[in-house]
Amino acid sequence: MLDSVTSLALTSALDGLALRQRTIANNIANINTPDYHAKVVSFENALAKSVADGNGVSAATTERSLDPTLLNGNNVNLDTETLANIDALLRYQFAAKAVEGPVSSIRAAMKTA
Repeated sequence: MLDSVTSLALTSALDGLALRQRTIANNIANINTPDYHAKVVSFENALAKSVADGNGVSAATTERSLDPTLLNGNNVNLDTETLANIDALLRYQFAAKAVEGPVSSIRAAMKTA
């Protein structure tokens, strides 16, 4: 079974990854918007510190990307956003499986009882 710190950390990770996916979608939606600056989501370092402190709870932060801008003032890079989305999706699936494992075990135990 997952201890409370692990469970809280996985929940925080899922929340951060979901926010990252929404932010990436927003960036892509604004790829042609003049003067739009892409946003980036950070949570991994804060989450690692929180786990090390025995807490496991951490909030994601959204910041403006410092990548160079194009002539129209926009700095969204479709290649970067696409790769970041794939990475976030795979990480989300992995974390969701980690949460699902113990729940599946409990369900299986309840069915045999």
